[in-house]
Order: sequence, then C-alpha cells, then structure tokens
Amino acid sequence: MKKRARSLLIGSGITAAMMALAGSVRHKVADYFVGIALDREIPPHPVRAERRLTASCVDEAMLSRVHQARKYLAAQPNEAVTIHSSRDGTRLVGHWMAAHKPKRIIIAMHGWRSAWDNDFGMVADFFRKNDCSVLYAEQRAQGSSGGAYISFGLTERYDCLDWVNWANEKTGKRLPIYLCGISMGASTVLMAAGLELPENLRGIIADCGYTSAVDIWKHVAKNLHLSYGICGGPACKLAKKRLCVAMDAESCPQALARCHVPVLFVHGTDDRFVPVEMTYENYKACAGPKRLFIVPGAEHGMSYLVDPGGYEATVKAFWQDFDSGIPL
Repeated sequence: MKKRARSLLIGSGITAAMMALAGSVRHKVADYFVGIALDREIPPHPVRAERRLTASCVDEAMLSRVHQARKYLAAQPNEAVTIHSSRDGTRLVGHWMAAHKPKRIIIAMHGWRSAWDNDFGMVADFFRKNDCSVLYAEQRAQGSSGGAYISFGLTERYDCLDWVNWANEKTGKRLPIYLCGISMGASTVLMAAGLELPENLRGIIADCGYTSAVDIWKHVAKNLHLSYGICGGPACKLAKKRLCVAMDAESCPQALARCHVPVLFVHGTDDRFVPVEMTYENYKACAGPKRLFIVPGAEHGMSYLVDPGGYEATVKAFWQDFDSGIPL
C-alpha cells in the first residue's frame, strides 16, 4: 500500500509539473503573439509574418503596382496635421490633402501594421479626381502617431471621431464627411458607427473589415495551425492588461446595430486574412441604410485593383445618394 501510495504521489507530482510547464508554455506563446498583434515594437524574431498571417497569394506584379502607387502618394504635397486624442491624450498624426473645389471630405483609416500611403495609394487618384479633400490618418501605435499598442479598433474608433471633429473645425462643417477604412481600418470605422456622430457624417465605406478582434484572432490562429482554445484565454487576458479594455468590449455587429448612417461594405471573395463571411455578418447587423459590393477573385485589400471600374461606380453612386443626407 505504501509503495502504491508513493507511486501515486510521484505520478501526481509529475502530472502537476507537466501541467505547470504546459501552462508556462501557453503563457509564453500567448505573450509572443499578443506582442506581434498589439505592440508598437514587434517582438524579436517574429513569424515572418505578413504573407503567412494573411495567407496571401498576391502576385509580384500586383504588389509592384501597390508599391509604385504608395511612392507616388507619399510624394504628393500635403499638410502634416497633429491632434491629441480626446480620450487618452495620445498624439495622432495625419496628412491633409485639400481639393481645389471640394465636394466632400474623406477620413481614411489604414490597416494593421500598414500605412496611409500603402493602403490608399491606389485609390487616392480616384478621390482627387472626384473633388474629395482627404485626411489620411496614421493609426495610433503605428507610423508617426503616438501610443504603445494597437487595439484592433477598440480605441481607434474614438480617434475617428476626433479626426471628424478636426475636419469640421478646419472646414466649418460645410461639407459632407465619410469615414473610409481598409482591413483593421474598416473595422475601426465600423465600430465608430456605434458612436454619436455629427450630422454631416454622411456615410462609411468599409473595405474587408472583420467582425471583431476576437474573431480575427481566432481566424489567424487557425491559419497558423495554433489552438485558439488553448492560447486564446491567456492572450485575451494579456491584451486587456496592455490595452485596459477587454478584447470583446465592442464588435462591428454590435456597433452596427446602433448605426444610423449609410454604410457601403466592400470585400473580395478570395480574402484569406479576413474571410468575406465576416462582411456578410457585418452587413446583416447594420441597422442603417446599407450597400454591398463584393469583388470575385479579389484577395485581402485588393478589390480596387481587381475591379476599379466597379469600385468607382459603386462609390460614386453612394456619394451621389448620400452627400445631401439620407433621403426622407
């Protein structure tokens, strides 16, 4: 009996040690990937990362077009703008490009670990030719803006409203304003739809936005063959500690259920980073006037490149219908 009891104790001790070791490993893995997701400074030796995380198969010719458009936009004259977040004082930087005879204002929010000139380089000339003054924001914790952490739209949604207020002060509330975002920027502007918005905020254009931070983390974990069920709990706890907000504090469907402004949803069918089903879910949840533009064959953030004619016609019709407000 004593020998059996001793064996049980030893076995229990080994099991407990293995469980503690497994817990430590899960915590380290979670901390590493939370750092990649949220931290301004990417942890050393990251998963190399962009194409693997996005499961992208975009060819080099298309990437070259994006790169050239980025260089062109970055070289255009613009007014560097600095404001401070009304929520936490974070320094926010933007680039103002005023139209000669503006018909509307675009507040453009780029995606995760991207940049204003990269995400809007291809569409910028379309904005210019259609008399749009554009504020290209640099999202917090990215580029020249301040902040230590990216929050997947949970905090950035309030930055959208600060930029809208800046634009109204700049132009005297004379022009219709549209929020426009791509990828994380799309989810940022969709979450902003649930806030109290000024009367001249006439619409939102969201290109390949996800439903929530938690949902996109689960999807990326699946792409990387990781178990979100094992690492997700520790990851969310670590994220909340960094951001001081729970990762499930808001979602696009929740915000869109409170939305009263028109929303144009754009997505490519071949998006492997943010599946098109997430846009269908966001669209279904939207309580305001809504339109859907789905581009067959387009990968993540590539809808404009794949079908520029269809994209431009859809957006121009959206502006035409809502520049003056929602028809009674």
